[in-house]
Amino acid sequence: MIEMFKGERGRLQRVEEISAGVWVNVQDPTPEEIALLHTELGVPRDFVISALDVDEQARYDRDEGAQLVLLRLPYEETPDADFPFGTMPIGIILDGDAVVTISRSPNDIIQDFINGQVVGWSTSKHNRFILQLLSRAAGRYLRYLRRINREVDMLEDKLQRSIRNAELRQLLRFQKSLIYFATALKSNELMMERLQRGGVLGRQEEDQDLLEDVITENQQAIEMVNISNDILSNMMDAFASIISNNLNTVMKFLASVTIILTLPGMVASFYGMNVKLPMQNLPHAFVMTLVISAILCAAAVAIFVKRDWL
Repeated sequence: MIEMFKGERGRLQRVEEISAGVWVNVQDPTPEEIALLHTELGVPRDFVISALDVDEQARYDRDEGAQLVLLRLPYEETPDADFPFGTMPIGIILDGDAVVTISRSPNDIIQDFINGQVVGWSTSKHNRFILQLLSRAAGRYLRYLRRINREVDMLEDKLQRSIRNAELRQLLRFQKSLIYFATALKSNELMMERLQRGGVLGRQEEDQDLLEDVITENQQAIEMVNISNDILSNMMDAFASIISNNLNTVMKFLASVTIILTLPGMVASFYGMNVKLPMQNLPHAFVMTLVISAILCAAAVAIFVKRDWL
């Protein structure tokens, strides 16, 4: 699918023809659309293939006068997925008077630009558009990381009382997302540092300041990912031991109850034998048998409580 927009200050309108200052947004293009991009805009086919490769890392490249800025954006997975958040590549291609964004799947960040939720940018100012996209990506990483931390805190309360593995599996899902985030953020950082060193996005002081802010925010996200990943790893190890201890406590309790319930059965089995027994001719022999059973149970309970088994 190919969409074309043009506008100032974030107010976009769809256009049907390619002209100076147009933004071409491409999503999961067909072979015919890829050929159209190559013939009409001169977009190298290798750039398109790289942007559609789900495993491609962030990088900057030039070819035949066209420039490719490839970065990885975060996105939220469906509830039944193996991990709650992932990353996807998106290619930003600068070629002449047009800027082209190419991705395999829809992304909320691109949709924010289309819906006019990003202010202070223009389709004709390509450098500012790239910087705004980088800034929104770093901010979205931080937002998702805060959500992960909140979810982990909620799971922490459940894990303290749990004897199941369900909560640990939830933590493992979040750890997968953190690993994906760490890899993507690091490649984004290397790409942005190359843009900064090479002056690819221009030498204007305002753009350079914005790029430095984006790099700083990206580094903050990297630090947050590393801290969250370390905490999560230590938490999983600690709570694996807690779950084991909780299970041992339950087994200890059940074993104690089994022993206590066995004692009356032992007394009853002795006095159920068809042999001469002490106190068998007394009128209150049955009551005395119950009393002996109760005394033995009470003694066992006292011993188990003293040993912290109950």
